[in-house]
Amino acid sequence: MTAEHPVPGADSGSDSGSGPALVGIVLVSHSARVAEAVAELARELAAGGPVAPVAAAGGTAVGGLGTSTERILAAAREVDRGAGVALLADLGSSVLTVKALLLEDELPPGSELLDAPFVEGAVAAVVTASTGAPLTAVAASAADAYTYRKA
Repeated sequence: MTAEHPVPGADSGSDSGSGPALVGIVLVSHSARVAEAVAELARELAAGGPVAPVAAAGGTAVGGLGTSTERILAAAREVDRGAGVALLADLGSSVLTVKALLLEDELPPGSELLDAPFVEGAVAAVVTASTGAPLTAVAASAADAYTYRKA
């Protein structure tokens, strides 16, 4: 997804001029399909009230596997409502790309890379952000997803 072609329905939050200031969530993956699917899952599980703005930033500008700084920046700007932007990355270069954007101060003020599992952390972050919680609580909730035991 490029800035010119955002993910349909990627922003399920309020318009920047109305509604509560919710933390925005950006899901950064090497695969556009993975980022979009996780965003959709998180939105669906958070439904029942206002849902925090969520955007997928996956793949390259030409549709391949990889990480695109342009997609990440466009997604972060899209979900920024002034309460912070939480970024979750899947692995390797997506993590490094987000870290570089943070170091270069290119992301909206209050942006933070969350240390959390991608799927479980995304769900926890979106659900928590949708309650109106601050970025610190969203980050803590996403990080707590590391403790989810499956056996």
